[in-house]
Amino acid sequence: MSDLSDVIPRPRRTASGAGGFFELGPATEVVAGDGTERTARWLRAEVGAATGLPLAPGTGPGDAVTLSLDGALGPEGYRLDVEPTGVRLAGGDPAGVFWGAQTLRQLLGPDAFRRAPLPGRRWRLPAIRIEDAPRFGWRGLMLDVARHFMPKEGVLRYLDLMAAHKLNVLHFHLTDDQGWRIEIKRHPRLTEVGSWRSRTKFGHRASPLWEDKPHGGHYTQDDIREIVAYAAERHITVVPEIDVPGHSQAAIAAYPELGNTDVVDTGALSVWDTWGVSPNVLAPTDHTLRFYEGVFEEVLELFPSEFIHIGGDECPKEQWRRSATAQARIEELALADEDELQSWFIQHFDTWLAERGRRLIGWDEILEGGLAKGAAVSSWRGYAGGIAAARAGHDVVMCPEQQVYLDHRQHAGEDEPVPIGFVRTLEDVYRFEPVPAELTSHEAEHVIGTQANVWTEVMENQQRVDYQTFPRLAAFAEVSWSTLPAPGERDFDAFERRMAAHYRRLDALGVAYRPPGGPLPWQRRPGVLGRPIDGPPPNK
Repeated sequence: MSDLSDVIPRPRRTASGAGGFFELGPATEVVAGDGTERTARWLRAEVGAATGLPLAPGTGPGDAVTLSLDGALGPEGYRLDVEPTGVRLAGGDPAGVFWGAQTLRQLLGPDAFRRAPLPGRRWRLPAIRIEDAPRFGWRGLMLDVARHFMPKEGVLRYLDLMAAHKLNVLHFHLTDDQGWRIEIKRHPRLTEVGSWRSRTKFGHRASPLWEDKPHGGHYTQDDIREIVAYAAERHITVVPEIDVPGHSQAAIAAYPELGNTDVVDTGALSVWDTWGVSPNVLAPTDHTLRFYEGVFEEVLELFPSEFIHIGGDECPKEQWRRSATAQARIEELALADEDELQSWFIQHFDTWLAERGRRLIGWDEILEGGLAKGAAVSSWRGYAGGIAAARAGHDVVMCPEQQVYLDHRQHAGEDEPVPIGFVRTLEDVYRFEPVPAELTSHEAEHVIGTQANVWTEVMENQQRVDYQTFPRLAAFAEVSWSTLPAPGERDFDAFERRMAAHYRRLDALGVAYRPPGGPLPWQRRPGVLGRPIDGPPPNK
């Protein structure tokens, strides 16, 4: 049994009950009201496995965990009442019931996060009332599986880790210069050629080290269906990202006609084996548009999400400046320059997606040359893009690299593995504020949420992803869920005390997080060049 104050993210309101506790035992039933069936299944599968208890379906009311809906609690909100006679969990919607079940699991103690019961454990819940609801509707984690492929089982594991932290959007970065990870049946070479590279840079792109063996992998369409269904069971939306018109060398290597063939021999290109921003970008031709419309048609069949991410970031314009085909397109469309050509490219897919009932979201470069109508913005280059987009009436997901890029190093010590970017400690992430003070209350309503991004150039396996992501994702989860004071007024010491219990949960889940005292010997990467940036990050 955990202390009620150990819950992460911190609930809005907690009150101790009249005393005592409720103990789960072999006779404890789960009573599932209409709309709560997913949570009942999850409780039996996860908490049932950890406790060894059947948690059988029942009718109650005694010795039961009773699940119900109460619309007065609002979207994703829940109320958890624990009394010695039983547990009542109500949600404002099915998702709210599920998030309440995550809190219930935390209250059972760290061993409730294991996959099989330990001997001699008693499963007690303290008498308590918790009323809770999230601050933001978009509480995201971006997982880059293009730079280093994460097998399907690892993605499912990360969905479980997200659920344990009440995160509800997986931004799935599926394509980039270094790999194409999703099967597209009408364009099979995207995975036959584009899903693997012959070697991989080890460390930052300036590193002299290489891993001289092929790297790759992709998800079949049935794999994607499984991932999406697994996420839906956990009330997580999967938002796919298919990057255009930059970050596309893997696609061009598979289909050279997609590139700027009048300025570069695209037939000689391979999937990129180093990091950075490739100069090889998509040609602004009708053929390219039709090709990617075909890609997105299959993507829409696989992902029911409202938003489809099209990237739009880091698109070098040099090839377009030299390309007669691109320049002819600029003249034909009466565009001012190459920035407006990129905007035209993005707007094409904005309209195309809108006609199919979806919404485009892209990185803040889609602001260049004019903001695509109806598009939402992932603000990554600081806050400025998000501020501009919100003031123009566009929805924004705040994910500034200086604050919540979890590939950035966690400490200035020399033992940090492949140190990238600014130092972003657990406390730094805890003091991150997604809504800029410059926005009016009306403008701030366009900040629909926030997201932590995990770019995997220097994360070659699951353990490295764990190390960079945790424990900071726990702090980010509280920022995105809980209504906290201003950054300088947040009680980080209290959060750190709660983390003492949370580390034991992460241990039970097998998460290879960065220990508070620094990396363990096998977590280090001595001699592998990174790109540390000294000083505090710009807060703009």
